[in-house]
Amino acid sequence: MSSNFINVEKTKINEDLYNFVNNEIIPGTSIDKDIFWKGFVSSSNELAKKNKSLLKKRADLQKSVDTWHVDNKDNFSLKSYKIFLKEIGYLVDEQEDFKIETANVDDEISKIAGPQLVVPIDNARYALNAANARWGSLYDALYGTDAISDENGCEKLKSYNPKRGKKVIDSGRDFLNQIAPLDKGNWKDVSGFLIENGNLAIHLSDQSKTQLKNKEKFIGYVGEKNKPSSILLKNNYLHVELQIDSQHIIGKDDPSHISDIVIESAISTIMDLEDSVAAVDAEDKINCYRNWLGIAKGTLQAEMEKNGKKIIRKLNSDRKYLDTNDNPISLHGRSLILLRNVGHLMTNPSILLDDGSEIPEGILDAFITTLCALHDMKNKLNSRAGSVYIVKPKMHGPEEVAFADEIFTHVEKVLNLKPNTVKIGIMDEERRTTVNLKECIRQAKKRIAFINTGFLDRTGDEMHTSFQAGPMIFKSEMKKSKWLLAYENWNVDIGLSCGFSGKAQIGKGMWAMPDRMKDMLDQKAGHPIAGANCAWVPSPTAATLHATHYHKINVFERQQELSSRDRANIDDILNIPMADRPNWSKEEINKEIENNAQGILGYVVRWIDQGVGCSKVPDINNIGLMEDRATLRISSQHIANWLHHQICTKDKVMEIMKKMAKVVDEQNNSDKHYVPMAPNFDHSIAFKAACDLVFKGMEQPSGYTEPVLHQRRLEKKLAN
Repeated sequence: MSSNFINVEKTKINEDLYNFVNNEIIPGTSIDKDIFWKGFVSSSNELAKKNKSLLKKRADLQKSVDTWHVDNKDNFSLKSYKIFLKEIGYLVDEQEDFKIETANVDDEISKIAGPQLVVPIDNARYALNAANARWGSLYDALYGTDAISDENGCEKLKSYNPKRGKKVIDSGRDFLNQIAPLDKGNWKDVSGFLIENGNLAIHLSDQSKTQLKNKEKFIGYVGEKNKPSSILLKNNYLHVELQIDSQHIIGKDDPSHISDIVIESAISTIMDLEDSVAAVDAEDKINCYRNWLGIAKGTLQAEMEKNGKKIIRKLNSDRKYLDTNDNPISLHGRSLILLRNVGHLMTNPSILLDDGSEIPEGILDAFITTLCALHDMKNKLNSRAGSVYIVKPKMHGPEEVAFADEIFTHVEKVLNLKPNTVKIGIMDEERRTTVNLKECIRQAKKRIAFINTGFLDRTGDEMHTSFQAGPMIFKSEMKKSKWLLAYENWNVDIGLSCGFSGKAQIGKGMWAMPDRMKDMLDQKAGHPIAGANCAWVPSPTAATLHATHYHKINVFERQQELSSRDRANIDDILNIPMADRPNWSKEEINKEIENNAQGILGYVVRWIDQGVGCSKVPDINNIGLMEDRATLRISSQHIANWLHHQICTKDKVMEIMKKMAKVVDEQNNSDKHYVPMAPNFDHSIAFKAACDLVFKGMEQPSGYTEPVLHQRRLEKKLAN
């Protein structure tokens, strides 16, 4: 990787980044490279000053909050606390009601409710799998996971297990009975299909004929009318394809010859430049941008091995059918892609501004990723509406949202785009954004397309903001705490009151256990019931299973019901989750610290040593959890808080960190690239990074993990 810089005015651009933009991104965009660089450099230097000012305000507010908690430790009053928060500008007054004015959004944002994948953009194969997860096999998702039990001879075998297969098929028929019931009879009795006069005629095993109870749910087919190879149904704006093949291993023994039920799954996907990637320099950023460029151009490929053969994975084509009048119809074959940029905090050494400082990474992302997206505006492979969807994380309050809006306005001017071409997603994951959510939305009302809740980052910020208030409750208790329940409802209430229904996404957080799909099916139905028209899942398989919830629950009808309820109480949101006179045993305390320490080390060692920003990390009980920086933030802040309030000692925590490092080493002993942390702890950069996060946790800005991780990862790359 080049360490040389190209001068543009007084700003220095990493030579490889400069050439990548000029030689790979700009060709085909009608953008003049000299005009681009001049506009980019001018805007970046101007915006960086405001970025710095906003971060100073964050730090000043946190210092004031810390001082207030110290001064009021023994006489806390919620009323006094709220008055104080308003006095310092942490809590702002709500203005008049309004509705968002976002235009030119795709149906996947406004009209279709369904699962949302989040995937690191630095891995081309993962990115392609996610983009192609718009459609998924329900049979495969059921057969290959614990959604179907192994009991009574139904375990997964090396070859096909017909007993397990029957349970899958029966479950699939139950699904069809729920979402597309027959006028008479049961889907388990279906023996064949015909297309007659634009309607779907369904033969039953008793030789009788029936149809769908709601005939309008049949919208298309493939093949001959008297022998269709697929039937296309539509329910709650989502499609289901019944694939029919009498020669298939499944279809040949099925009375109706249905070989699979393929359902629309990941309606949208967030390609991530932030929490799930480890991008610390120009080399890393170019890798991420190149994959995003491939998505925008439709050319991204990845070589992979499947069943001993090398294959090239590409983006799926659209799906073709005939409608009920035999006219051709086309359905989107890929998930609608949103891109999560970096927040306002971090900088990147790939560009040095006029004053010698590193460029704020969020500004860099905004310009380069939108420049890449110009290719999609020509080919319309992703956004048919001609928009660019950028999710903006870790913003604190209305001023920071207004600043993000200003950044995108600069981008649009430099790239000659119409105002509000760039749509923004506000991640409601910081406390000052939550309590001021309505005013945050107001600042982006012409371009906002997404809000969501995120338990982990939001809890991390909750703990850091109230660090001085007292020791926090156990991590496992957080999900049952008053503030969190109010926060989840508040986000939906504010979104609906601002006119999101039918215009923008209201999202819910991640299911973190990719191997526990039965539990996900049991629990994650709560997200559409809560009024969320998208919710995060960790894999294409999880997307397919979670999609069944959106078939059974009409989210937009549910949003109408919820829009008349009383809004959640902000006093509950401001309820601090600290323990009241904790009298925990040493065993309880040590067990909690072990759990946190093991998770921290398991994630950090891959981040620092291998540059892996998101992976399935076994927890202390060897249950695989999808980990990213958000999970790291909450765990490190939790131990740091307990240290500060003397629930534990530094010596004990260090003893546990070393003990858990050995556990993590053992869990990774099959990874040939893994470098053990024990017993030479002083030589392990990863171990030192994990310790920094804990022992220096209180001083990290907003409790974020990025400053430590970036510094240590750069150190590791230099050592290599």
